[in-house]
Amino acid sequence: MKYVRGIRWYMVTLVTLALIVNYLARNTLSVAAPTMMKELDMSTQQYSYIVVAWQICYAVMQPVAGYILDAVGTKIGFGIFALAWSLVCAAAAFATGWQSLAFFRALLGITEAAGIPGGVKASTEWFPAKERSVAIGWFNIGSSIGALCAPPLVVWTILHGGWKMSFVVVGALGVIWFVLWMLFYKSPRDQKLLSPEERAYILEGQEKSPEKVQRESWTKIVRSRNFWSIAIPRFLSEPAWQTFNAWIPLYMATERHMNIKEIAMFAWLPFLAADIGCVLGGYLSPLFHKHLKVSLFTSRKLVMLVGSLSMIGPACVGFVDSPYVAIALLSIGGFAHQTLSGALYSITSDVFTKNQVATATGLTGMSGYLGATLFTLLFGILVTQIGYGPLFVLLAAFDLVAVAVVFAIARPRPEAIA
Repeated sequence: MKYVRGIRWYMVTLVTLALIVNYLARNTLSVAAPTMMKELDMSTQQYSYIVVAWQICYAVMQPVAGYILDAVGTKIGFGIFALAWSLVCAAAAFATGWQSLAFFRALLGITEAAGIPGGVKASTEWFPAKERSVAIGWFNIGSSIGALCAPPLVVWTILHGGWKMSFVVVGALGVIWFVLWMLFYKSPRDQKLLSPEERAYILEGQEKSPEKVQRESWTKIVRSRNFWSIAIPRFLSEPAWQTFNAWIPLYMATERHMNIKEIAMFAWLPFLAADIGCVLGGYLSPLFHKHLKVSLFTSRKLVMLVGSLSMIGPACVGFVDSPYVAIALLSIGGFAHQTLSGALYSITSDVFTKNQVATATGLTGMSGYLGATLFTLLFGILVTQIGYGPLFVLLAAFDLVAVAVVFAIARPRPEAIA
């Protein structure tokens, strides 16, 4: 038998590609928004309702998606959800007004909810604890790459075929990924190309817990201290990332008066910085662990602290006149959030077992997107009254409080590796 060396990295690459198409699908709306709002005669408040429709359904579906993934397995569960979100994304081309568009975005929220829980579950299956923050950093980069690629791709399709073509093209990319996933992804248990040495390296480096245990109920997970140590920070921190995804192109068009070509040129920069945050944040954890002589768990919290302090950058966006400086500050915000977010996902994998992690990630994700939904409703109302600046200050404050909560109440499982 010929084995593939380092096959765990090929598996996380597949997950990264999934997050790319996932975020392409959700960010298509924000890039197309200035054009669609004119063609469909939508107001800013109606646009916020469309965003909220996605967020509510995504939030409610996250624990359901996580439970399904834990029940049927990563390959089948993730694959079905990905095919569904790709078809729903393409179907948005049939929207004729803000109500029908909100309906299609709601369906997209339901189907995309498996993205992050599936990625965390696959990383927990395939990586030892000491490498898990790096793996999560690499798959989480997919969310930023998807958001990064959306502006040039969507603007190109708008200029060559209209906004409807944008949704169809992105949906087609998702179907292609589904085929690749079903052909190549296997769990470590079923992967015949995994060498005995790599299998031993993965399993010996994971937390010592039974492979098959009874899944805990949602209520038991929710009653645990560690659930709230993740759920509260997710509630506070997720509004920042969803604001970046849903509002940056519109901010550039309305507040900074950029045209569609300028949006294509600059709107991807915050997400490029977010990519750096994903990867650098993943490597910072083992770096802190090694050089600061702290536990892996503490190192994850220190990475969150770095991210939260960096959020001071976008908090200053209302104080600058130059649109280019504003984009630079928002880029710092993209870096900040993904650094913080990746560390929080790693902490989630530390405090829940492999058999619980997708469900727990879904439940805490629901908390995050409920926070994002409430903030989006507030954003849609206040942005025309007080402007973007004060709202970005509020997002930075939320992240600082989120990190304080993690430091105060999060605790690793007794069997987790130090």
